[in-house]
Amino acid sequence: MDKTKVVIVGGTGYLGQHLLQAFAGNNGGDLYDVAFTHHSSPLPRRLLDAFPHFPAFSVDLKSGLGFNSISLDFGQPDVVVNCAALSVPRACEQDPDSAMSINVPSCLVNWLSTFERNKTLLIHLSTDQVYEGVKSFYKEEDETVAVNVYGKSKVAAELLIKDKCQNFAILRSSIIFGPQTVSPLPKTLPIQWIDSSLKKGVTVEFFHDEFRCPIYVKDLVNITLKLIDRWVVSDEKQMQLVLNAGGPERLSRVQMAQVVAEVRGYDMSLIKHVSASSVDRGVVSPADISMDITKLIQTLEISPTSFKDGVRLTLESESHILP
Repeated sequence: MDKTKVVIVGGTGYLGQHLLQAFAGNNGGDLYDVAFTHHSSPLPRRLLDAFPHFPAFSVDLKSGLGFNSISLDFGQPDVVVNCAALSVPRACEQDPDSAMSINVPSCLVNWLSTFERNKTLLIHLSTDQVYEGVKSFYKEEDETVAVNVYGKSKVAAELLIKDKCQNFAILRSSIIFGPQTVSPLPKTLPIQWIDSSLKKGVTVEFFHDEFRCPIYVKDLVNITLKLIDRWVVSDEKQMQLVLNAGGPERLSRVQMAQVVAEVRGYDMSLIKHVSASSVDRGVVSPADISMDITKLIQTLEISPTSFKDGVRLTLESESHILP
């Protein structure tokens, strides 16, 4: 049987590295041929050491430079997972042109259009920030009215993909949390940040009036693998899916911090409740973009990890890393 060829665009990012880790484990090598793209060079040594069998391609998403060498050296992929994005909302406000040219994957979509039809599936990571944030538990068919540049760029990406791609699965992901990556990222991870802040024993401010459905990273990896397997086994090769990819709970930052404090045994009174409107973050943030994940659970038959279990698993993995 031919191995399934998978290309992970943005393999050096948080989700990208967790996907590579999943492919490197559990007999991934028997079933899949995996390649990944990166933009920053040189590649971190720890990443190269961890995934020596996965070819890496330098690709510029803005110009499309580098995609062609994947076709030549790796071949037409069966699945492309696009996790590359300029995903810090404030950075997107400051440089809307870069946000649009990176987050709207025109060159990637053009590259896919050069392939034989109905052979390649695009799994594209979108965001809960495509929603306006004026109600709770958004459904996939609700209108997408983004309130900031990041959200608008992701809405534009979804429209492009629906218009130009034969086969796609768009995953509207909430905040992704979980263990650190093989090659640690410069940005602070959500649970690790809450933990290190509360550990100091001084009060920390958290928003009580912004709601999301944080998703444990290994659930998002599992969702991606299920989509790939479903694509590989299907005969008719037809997939056009949009799924809310969130965790099972609607939580404010205060509630997230309370769970970390509970798991760690920190003093709850260190968590100071503040309104999101009291802080200028240089970007408008939607108030409630919690999502209904019924379709995700029914379509892929998954049971998502509870936030508390995810936090526990995250903090346990951190304690193994520490010297």
